[in-house]
Amino acid sequence: MTDTIAERADGAGDVAVPAVDYTTFDADNHYYEATDAYTRHIDPAMAKRAMQWAEVDGRVRLLVGGKINRFIPNPTFDPVAHAGSLIEYFRGRNPEARDMRSLFGELEPIRPEYRDRDARLAVMDRQGLDGCFLFPTLGVGMEEALAGDPPALVAAFTAFNRWLEDDWGYAYRDRIFAAPMITLVDVEAAVAELSRVLEADARIVCIKGGPAHSPIGLISPADHRFDPFWGLVNESGVTVGIHSGDAGYGRYINDWEPFGDFEAFRHSPLRSVISSDRPPFETMAAMVCQGLFDRFPNVRVATIESGADWVAPLLKKLSKVHGQMPSAFPSDPVEAFREHVWVAPFYEDNLAVLKDVLGVEHLLFGSDWPHAEGLPEPRDFALDLRRHHFGEDEIRTIMRHNGRALTLRRAA
Repeated sequence: MTDTIAERADGAGDVAVPAVDYTTFDADNHYYEATDAYTRHIDPAMAKRAMQWAEVDGRVRLLVGGKINRFIPNPTFDPVAHAGSLIEYFRGRNPEARDMRSLFGELEPIRPEYRDRDARLAVMDRQGLDGCFLFPTLGVGMEEALAGDPPALVAAFTAFNRWLEDDWGYAYRDRIFAAPMITLVDVEAAVAELSRVLEADARIVCIKGGPAHSPIGLISPADHRFDPFWGLVNESGVTVGIHSGDAGYGRYINDWEPFGDFEAFRHSPLRSVISSDRPPFETMAAMVCQGLFDRFPNVRVATIESGADWVAPLLKKLSKVHGQMPSAFPSDPVEAFREHVWVAPFYEDNLAVLKDVLGVEHLLFGSDWPHAEGLPEPRDFALDLRRHHFGEDEIRTIMRHNGRALTLRRAA
């Protein structure tokens, strides 16, 4: 692809001027998993303990650990919502008080580009995307469902990553960088799987946010017991992505409002208000306060689809606590965050505030395409940057350079 794109044609044949006239790097793209993503390579001994498909009351259901999983309403993804169909809702606009089903609108048959990498490249060409990080849709909700059976969880994620290698690859044509899923529930297995995907040219790996599962229960992912994993991350220079999903925070919110299992797009006002910022805020606070970046100075972490409104309050608190307890920190915690963390904000966030507290160089463009809550035209993220008075050179840095730089393994 060339660096400059003059125009694009929409589906109706009209010509529209794109938000930017150069190719971009999208740090938050998604596929819709094939139905055999978890079963194609599963160890037969673990098949019934991991993911299975079953017909229940006339509908195809996903069983995880022998239990119907409702993280995604239709985990076959056929039919599926149109890209960007919920954009007004996520901008805080629903004046007619429509329910979620009507907001989704008419579904469509799954498109080839949602499951085929060459079809995806053709769409990326039309979208002006030179490259992207590619994350799961179903996969970011599976760890919590299997956390009670660590061997099955490890087997399921290993099988999933082998499927990912088959269908997408980890650095396909140096444009599609799919992120394998790593669970920390078994540190030795996590190191082995990280070593394996690094050999297969993974440029980014994905772990869940929130406390990590371990043989003794939940604990911070920055705890010293996970140092073998972070040591290999540090040595290899691979980027670690923490993508939103089921971080297990329902266990805390249920103290306020019993709700049951996590389900995407099933919300209540209270849960929407108190839950969205907690996983990234607390995960990043733990990594900084517990010295992860001091022990492993080559670690880079990208928070993806977790918004950014939590960043300024976190840095304010870190600054205050550092002033109160300076001897508790080997280095300035605010500067540690700014050096080691990249943030992909929501398009509806206050991007000017994020620029003020984080700077342009660690701000990522992520469209969440082709999800319903994402941007229907990825490059339109630049319009939100302009709305918050970013300069054109700053916009180019965010839209084109910052994400691409994270695909390169940084020498320790």
